[in-house]
Amino acid sequence: MAATQQLPMESRTGRTNQRYGSQGERLVAGIVPLSADKFYVLLIQSARRGGWVLPKGGWETDEATAQDAAKREAWEEAGIICKISYDLGLIPERRKADQITTQAPKASYHFFEAIVEKQETNWPEMHKRSRQWMTYTQAKAALADRPELLDALDRCTMNR
Repeated sequence: MAATQQLPMESRTGRTNQRYGSQGERLVAGIVPLSADKFYVLLIQSARRGGWVLPKGGWETDEATAQDAAKREAWEEAGIICKISYDLGLIPERRKADQITTQAPKASYHFFEAIVEKQETNWPEMHKRSRQWMTYTQAKAALADRPELLDALDRCTMNR
């Protein structure tokens, strides 16, 4: 997204434009948002489950790349503009069968490491999510019950 472009203040909803993989899995793009010095990662509160998560969401059919989807999710969920520095690769579904529901279907995650360039005070999901900068140790503890997010955190180059 160009800095001069006006960012939308509404989050996308629904799954009508959702991309799916060859096994029927939902394709999810996410960001590991780091401070410029790489000593902190920005986590956001999960809208559904409480607790802390990384910004992520469905890669939609009108988005050319998973990077585009990841940057959009970072804006909608965390209110950040970031520059992607690394492709952290694909992370397979790690939840147990009883954790997979119609609201949270089987997914394949594609995460990117990014440096936060700007943190806005108003963003689309500001009324349903808070955000917090954490050290690696704090983030690792906060993401303990989300193995796919821990994997993304462990793949990034942040200072530990």
